[in-house]
Order: sequence, then structure tokens, then C-alpha cells
Amino acid sequence: QVQLVESGGGLVQAGGSLRFSCAASGSDFSINAMGWYRQRPGDRRELLAFFTTSASVTDSVKGRFTISRDNAKNMVYLQMNSLKPEDTAVYYCNAQITFHSGRWGNYWGQGTQVTVSS
Repeated sequence: QVQLVESGGGLVQAGGSLRFSCAASGSDFSINAMGWYRQRPGDRRELLAFFTTSASVTDSVKGRFTISRDNAKNMVYLQMNSLKPEDTAVYYCNAQITFHSGRWGNYWGQGTQVTVSS
């Protein structure tokens, strides 16, 4: 079993910045992909950025959001700059995992609220 624990988020004024971190813990696993989604009220969950062998950021946030990682710590980070009220959402960390046993799974963090005030 793998657990993803997020930290960061909160309330910020428009134009401000926030940084998320996500740590994957468990044993006998490898991370195939790790990244960030968000879900705005009334919307479907939206992919923002992820790592496989390289980083990818969705066009809607490119230039404002940056993803980075620390492979040694099984951590991924999301730096969000120039935040807008429409960035208000619950943000989720996601990891696609392969266990050494051959089993695989898709895991989610607990979700963290971001509220951007105008």
C-alpha cells in the first residue's frame, strides 16, 4: 500500500503564490508517474502537471505553475504563481505505482483547498 500526503495550499490573494508538496510513502514500489490535479466546484477533476520521465504542464496553467520532484524522497512539488480567483479549487496529488510484486495502483492524496480572493 502507498500513501500520498499533501501539504501546502490555503488562502491567498490574487497575484500571490502557493507551493504544494506531496510525499509518497510505503514499501517495495516504483513511481511510474506523479503529478497534480484540481477540481473546481461543479467541474470534473482536471490534470495540471505530471512527471513520467520528464515534466508536462497543461496549457491552461503553463507559465504560472511549475512542477518539480525529488526522486530520492518520492516527492513532487507544485509551485503556483500569479494565482487567479479561477484557480480556486481542491488540489490533489496523484501517483501511478508499480509494486515489486507486479501489482500496480493509482493513488490520490487527501486533497487540499486553495482559495484565491480577488
